[in-house]
Amino acid sequence: MRKYFLLLVFLSTLILSSSGQHHQHERKSVLTDTGHPVSHHPGGHDTMAMEMQGVPMSHAFSLNLPMTRNGSGTGWLPDASPMFGYMLHSRKWMYMVHGSVFLRYNNQDFTNGGIRGGDRVDAPNWFMIMGQRRVGERGLFHFSGMFSADNLISGGRGYPLLFQTGETYKGAPLIDRQHPHDLFSEVSVSYSYAVSKKVDVFGYLGYPGEPALGPVTFMHRPSSLDNPNAPISHHWVDATHITFGVATLGVRAGKFKLEGSSFTGREPDEARYDFDKPTFDSWSARVSMNPGSRWALQASHGYIKSPEQLHPEENVHKTTASAIYNSPVKNNNYFSATALWGLNKFKDHKGEHALLLEAALHHKRSAIYGRYEFTEKSGEELVLDENIFGHHSIFNVHALTAGYNYDIIEFKKTRLAIGGNFSVNTAPGALNDLYGKWPLSYQVYVRLYPGLLRM
Repeated sequence: MRKYFLLLVFLSTLILSSSGQHHQHERKSVLTDTGHPVSHHPGGHDTMAMEMQGVPMSHAFSLNLPMTRNGSGTGWLPDASPMFGYMLHSRKWMYMVHGSVFLRYNNQDFTNGGIRGGDRVDAPNWFMIMGQRRVGERGLFHFSGMFSADNLISGGRGYPLLFQTGETYKGAPLIDRQHPHDLFSEVSVSYSYAVSKKVDVFGYLGYPGEPALGPVTFMHRPSSLDNPNAPISHHWVDATHITFGVATLGVRAGKFKLEGSSFTGREPDEARYDFDKPTFDSWSARVSMNPGSRWALQASHGYIKSPEQLHPEENVHKTTASAIYNSPVKNNNYFSATALWGLNKFKDHKGEHALLLEAALHHKRSAIYGRYEFTEKSGEELVLDENIFGHHSIFNVHALTAGYNYDIIEFKKTRLAIGGNFSVNTAPGALNDLYGKWPLSYQVYVRLYPGLLRM
């Protein structure tokens, strides 16, 4: 328990320190050159009204879009999305610090209906810092760094999660476990240029980073923030969010964005503290559209070369589509929802589909959230004996989660919450000996995270 306590203390100190810097910088940055306060217009998207002494208070890849559209990588969220974090300023720079840690007890299959469950105390976590500044009148430079102590806390096997698959530990595939994320989950830089108010061009380099493939990843979607677990469809839609070597070029024209990436296909290896070799052997393309302030839509396709270390001869074509909705944030009240679909297609294999629906309703200090998933998992993914279950067998897996989160303390723009969730899973009867008929899971947690920024 000592390492979990130390992690909680470390993050608390870091967050409270950042909050204190926020107050110091804010007093300097909210005045214009004439000494008068800057006028801010709630809900307005005119970034000229969101600047302080030339410091860009804009989207990461556009001087003409709101910060609230920032997602993960170069992905878009709805403009109405909430932003959690701490904002810091210097004369020319704007910085954002944010993150989350769940200190929890997690029990997968607490009725012991099968043999693949597990339980443990762990602490899924991530921490992010980003900064940006103007370059001339129309240019914008941006950097992001994202870090995780998952491997330090959970170890190389990660945490128990029924029907989860992907990556390896000690040369064996991880099954019914969520792998830990790398210490360096993103180190990226970008430059964008405003051709006009409606047209931007941008370039993004990440080592690691996230290519233009799939929706905003689960840990940055408003509908998913209160849930400690990764989706079991993670490797169908957004597993490329940590990729060691990414180069993306894109253009925005009004409500639309078109972008393409060259990146490394191989998933991160088991050494979670180093930088893997970049190969730039894969590609993706994505079209995004925000038809209004409440919606973010995307469709994407990519070719990923040799993603799995244990099956280097297998390449995958990945296709995704998603819709993210967020109601306007009013007095800490808002509703978020995501619908997404993904398809993995290997040569000479049937395509494997995944569908996810998730939502969260926030009312003052309370949050109610849920997630439903349908995923087609192969016998190979679940490491089943093909002599018993057949060659290239596909199993339809369903998972339903409902949870509640309550903020018990908010101090210095930092929140401490308690919460928990309950999950029920189901799969074909052929897997009952391994999982039971209706495997049930639950978890309880304490969550530390930044408060809501009022834009």
